[in-house]
Amino acid sequence: MTKRLSRRDLLQASFATAFAAGLGLIPTDAQAIPLKFGPAKPFSWDSLVKRAREMAGKPYKAPYRPAPQIVEQIDYTAHGKIRFKTDYALNVESGGYPISFFPIGRYFPKAIRMHAIDADKAREVLYEPEYFDMPEDSPAQKLPEDSGFAGFQIKEAKSRADWRTQDWAAFLGASYFRAIGANGEYGLSARGVAIDTASPTPEEFPDFTEFYIQPATAERQPVVIYALLDGPSIAGAYKFVLRRAEGVVIDVENALFMRKAVGKLGIAPMTSMFWFNEANKGYQLEWRRAAHDSDGLAMFTGAGERIWRPLVNPPRVSTSAFVDNNPRGFGLMQRSRDASAYLDRWLNYERRPSLWIEPIGAWGAGSIQLVEIPTDHEDFDNIVCLWVPKEPIKAGDALDFRYRLHWNADEPQPATSLARAITTRIGRGGFPYTRKNPPEIKRIVIEFGGGTNLETLPKDVKPEAVITPSRGTLSAVFVETTSWNKNWRVQFDIQADGPEPVDIRCFLKNGETALSETWLYQLHPQQMG
Repeated sequence: MTKRLSRRDLLQASFATAFAAGLGLIPTDAQAIPLKFGPAKPFSWDSLVKRAREMAGKPYKAPYRPAPQIVEQIDYTAHGKIRFKTDYALNVESGGYPISFFPIGRYFPKAIRMHAIDADKAREVLYEPEYFDMPEDSPAQKLPEDSGFAGFQIKEAKSRADWRTQDWAAFLGASYFRAIGANGEYGLSARGVAIDTASPTPEEFPDFTEFYIQPATAERQPVVIYALLDGPSIAGAYKFVLRRAEGVVIDVENALFMRKAVGKLGIAPMTSMFWFNEANKGYQLEWRRAAHDSDGLAMFTGAGERIWRPLVNPPRVSTSAFVDNNPRGFGLMQRSRDASAYLDRWLNYERRPSLWIEPIGAWGAGSIQLVEIPTDHEDFDNIVCLWVPKEPIKAGDALDFRYRLHWNADEPQPATSLARAITTRIGRGGFPYTRKNPPEIKRIVIEFGGGTNLETLPKDVKPEAVITPSRGTLSAVFVETTSWNKNWRVQFDIQADGPEPVDIRCFLKNGETALSETWLYQLHPQQMG
């Protein structure tokens, strides 16, 4: 593809070359300019926060959408055929992590401004079609010169043979971003902020409109990303410090400024997919045993309680709020790691990451909210988890939050003393081995395993199951060991008339000592009939 330099004069090009060499993006004796940059401008975190504050005092202006008629033609298939040339990647000549850019398309139509940071200066990365490999008949060939980028991804270090094809973090679409875990797979996504999710008013999706990238100078050094957030109700500044470890750890700091009052402000939101597993597969027409990116919500409350809430695919939109004060952590987990639990050769659900949120500082009073949306397929995210402050959010409010995101296989510091709810199974209750049992009686079987408190329990001591339903009648409660492992199984029947969901709590104890985490479940009686 012919290079188009007509809109750059030679002076600007020479400035860009010097700046790129200073970043280690290209060799200092290079004869060409891999990336083209705008003029250098002062940059700092404080200046970005100031801009966000000033923006919140002005009317909202929607992001630029170049050539809508052309962009609409760049559908999922066409977008997938456009590849960024890794030789043009930001930071490609250093010992850190190269950074490549995504093109705009039908599902990512907004032009996001990208900048590279060197010390206290930043230059905009200017779009050129030569950065991309694309078919000759691709509609992207017709994009204008000022099209811009949709997002970016951070590649593995060049010491790895797969660095050109494997990335470990990506920012793309609205305020969405994601990272891989210890098992090398993407799964659920995080968001900068959520506004009015599952509320009577339409949900708002603010955008990251500008990124400022400070590349890592060497492997294991952090990549620092600054972002400007903008939406009809909010403006904000974000700082992300990304570290590639066993999985990925991201420290987040934000400064949020409200243009308008909002009914529900979601902090540290994440979205995932749960279609079915063995607990609720009875009504699914699928040959596989399970299909989900996450299988439960784990919580570590301010009071020190460990809670496990298995996800469900409800018959209608369901929002559960778990009131807390200064939570210690929460996240959507993928605990089921056995490939035979899914029987899926291609999607690698057993390798999907878990995402744990570790608040930094006191978040005060509020609630961890879980939104579960009905789905009949695995293509769409139907699970949302977020922190909602207790105090109403008003126009003119200024808020700031700090937290750490752990993208890994499990929680960063699991409670090794407490057993976990290994499996949840649900069936028809009543007298065993008969077809005459009434369908309104459900049998729930929970298997608890692990944890030093349970594993060291004397053999002549049986754990006590504490079961608390929000409504309904319990019967046939008993606790037993399993014959094939050292786990303990809690079994009970519950009858709850009517279609409304039933929230059930259960944990094991011995005297005043908790032996397990607290299992929570939302049972939808009519769904299991």
